[in-house]
Amino acid sequence: MSEISNLQPAAIWRNFDALTQVPRPSGHLEKVQQFLLDFAAKIGVEAFKDAGGNIVMRKPATPGYENRKTTLLQAHMDMVPQKTPDSKHNFETDPIETYVEDGWVHAKGTTLGSDDGIGVAAIMGVFESNDLKHGPLEALITRDEETGMYGANELPKGELNADYYLNLDSETWGNFCIGSAGGIDITATMQYQEVENDQEAAVKVTLKGLRGGHSGLEINAGRANANKEMVRLVREAIAELAARLASWEGGNMRNAIPSHAEVVLALPKANVEALKQMVEKQRLAIEDEFKTIESNVQFFCEDVDKPATLVPEEIQDNLVDAIYGCHNGVVRFIPVKPDVVETSSNLAIISIGEGKVAIKILARSSREDMKMYVATQLESVFSMAGMKVEFSGSYGGWDPNPDSSLLKLLCKVYKEQNGKDATVVVDHAGLECSVILEKYPNMEVVSLGPTLRSPHTVNERFEIATAEPFWKLLTAVLEQVPEK
Repeated sequence: MSEISNLQPAAIWRNFDALTQVPRPSGHLEKVQQFLLDFAAKIGVEAFKDAGGNIVMRKPATPGYENRKTTLLQAHMDMVPQKTPDSKHNFETDPIETYVEDGWVHAKGTTLGSDDGIGVAAIMGVFESNDLKHGPLEALITRDEETGMYGANELPKGELNADYYLNLDSETWGNFCIGSAGGIDITATMQYQEVENDQEAAVKVTLKGLRGGHSGLEINAGRANANKEMVRLVREAIAELAARLASWEGGNMRNAIPSHAEVVLALPKANVEALKQMVEKQRLAIEDEFKTIESNVQFFCEDVDKPATLVPEEIQDNLVDAIYGCHNGVVRFIPVKPDVVETSSNLAIISIGEGKVAIKILARSSREDMKMYVATQLESVFSMAGMKVEFSGSYGGWDPNPDSSLLKLLCKVYKEQNGKDATVVVDHAGLECSVILEKYPNMEVVSLGPTLRSPHTVNERFEIATAEPFWKLLTAVLEQVPEK
């Protein structure tokens, strides 16, 4: 048992602690799926894995509450697998190591998985309890939300019966989310015939230590994108030092701002020292440009063995120009709500080497026309570089319903318990609500959760003090769900 298993409320922390012991990176969910089925069998509730790989549970109403509206509790089972460069953690086999510091729960060298493990733990706490009062309950724990909302997209119609739907994947306590942006993945690929390396030396250039972050929630925080900062150096090295590109690896999650990138450049031996000076100059420029935002910029060179092959020069130049010209960050804010991002793009992943190129970008917008505008803009940039560009994983925005009776119930209970009004928000981050509502349009939906910060990064942390009021609100609302 870890330190967090003794925190309160026990219903959340005991289950979250158990969940941290089960490997569950996106794309590798067999163990957590079985864990959830075993949990349901142990507590005696109906559960099954559906055609989309989601886990569905059902629990009958407390006696006397049978005529209440049915409530769906929903979270996602997967977590973003990010770790520090020196971490030996294997997300497919190793448990997450947690610790408590200054009122927050952290993980040692990795993402914590509170996104959305806390939502899953809360569902487990509700379903295992024999003391809570509630109407009929359903739970939907979706697969692979972080990599494309695959579980929600493959959710069968006719499977759920709920009237109210509580999504437990929001990240600021006291905020009730009633709308979110849509998104689309843009993938640019190409193959090339490698050419022989006729250069004298090779250097690996690494940029790391950037803050990274959630490409929806933190895209407006002004953080550096490792791929965009690296391309400035690469383009200058090619132009000024006769450098040639051998390989590039930057970022590893479509919805995370990349905090790390590395390239291998071949160049004349006489220019190696000048490259190292150029890297140091660029490091200082990043520190200055991102003053007060990026405080741990590590940009350095290492001599490496000469790679046997390089990217052909014309393809190299076109790729570098396209990456340089690729938009990254906020496109614009919502005109009627100028503090909320409307449209953005995140240059998430670059992989170049061994005759193959793959560049992945996630664009988001609360307007469908702007989502497709920025996607087409990005398509144009990479098409001009001779790349094949494909759109995938498109999902629409979730339109707000400020008159929802579920929202009014949540706001009423929150004020009774906390003595102040909740904040009703629309998020730029994509939530599964929009996808699920397309199949179940008659459900009323609100997203809520306790406070966590820096999801999708190794700085992910959960504020302990918000767990108790979150649990208190959730259980009270379930008891007060009205009759049909």
